Amino acid sequence: MTLAAALLQADAGDTIYLRGGTYALKATLSLTKDGMSGATIELRAYPLDSERPLLDFSAMAESSSNRGLVLSGDYWHIYGIDVLRAGDNGMFVSGSHNVIEYSTFVECADTGLQLGGGAADNLVLNCDSYFNADSSLENADGFAAKLDVGTGNKFVGCRAWNNLDDGWDGYLRPADNVTTTYDGCWAIDNGKLKNGSVGAGDGNGFKSGGSDGKDLHHNAVYTRCIAAGNVNDGFDHNSNRGSVTILNSAAHANGSNINFSTSNIAASLTIRNTISLGTNGSLSATTTNITNNSWQGGLSATSGDFVSVDTSLLKGPRKADGSLPDIDYLKLVPGSDLRDAGIDVGVEYSGSAPDLGPFESEE
Repeated sequence: MTLAAALLQADAGDTIYLRGGTYALKATLSLTKDGMSGATIELRAYPLDSERPLLDFSAMAESSSNRGLVLSGDYWHIYGIDVLRAGDNGMFVSGSHNVIEYSTFVECADTGLQLGGGAADNLVLNCDSYFNADSSLENADGFAAKLDVGTGNKFVGCRAWNNLDDGWDGYLRPADNVTTTYDGCWAIDNGKLKNGSVGAGDGNGFKSGGSDGKDLHHNAVYTRCIAAGNVNDGFDHNSNRGSVTILNSAAHANGSNINFSTSNIAASLTIRNTISLGTNGSLSATTTNITNNSWQGGLSATSGDFVSVDTSLLKGPRKADGSLPDIDYLKLVPGSDLRDAGIDVGVEYSGSAPDLGPFESEE
């Protein structure tokens, strides 16, 4: 059975297995059926194959109508699929209550994985999106929950690197007052081409929001996230009027590590237990709660606080189960005054108090 035929026939509770190897595709694959809570429709790499399935859309021309996969159905679970060179988004999700897990979106002509069209309560877990670039060299992001997106979407354990525009883009049109959460996500070297040269995109790691009228609210919560080596801001305001929280995260070697300006000011900005190795911009909002960070209380993060500051480690291979690699990057050395310098914000820790940054030391 072809994949297109299987997608049309699948019903709630069914599983579609994709054998390993390359599938040369010319047309968009539409996932329109609905599963149910407790009876999702599964699209999975066949577990006994050593090779992953690669959906290769290289034959597609660059066009806004040439997306790779379009998921408008609800209650799907997609696992272990690689998407390459779609003519627009590698995958566009407008459905809700879906899980996209351990998949990659590479060299597409627009954002690798985009949520829009009212998409709500989706989980993107342990996915990578990189080298996405359009011909104008300015529009392709790694991931995006933007424009007319719904609320309650989550990114967990995901990475975005060397995307021409932003790692994550939260720009809204016309959605308002939606909330997106990010847990253990890494944004690296965005705004740069595959070869490392700088493109014409915005080059932010995590663009929290923004809108045409500079009046819309995209609430964002970042926990244990890392922004490193991005051309412009690591964590970016961009006229977002919503409430933004950054907990136990880190920004390193970005144009500006964290930047929330006094223009079109955010409703609130909370930053706690976070490391900035480099330069911050403005940290402004109508209300702020910015405490116990590496630039406060007599602290100052330096490269000597860490086992490694090699950002290339962030792009290393994932573990066999799809989880992020164990790396030495930004792990605190014994004796660093950034250890036990935090405050309890609900993130698990050991010792007398939380460490600063995304990695808790073993006591």
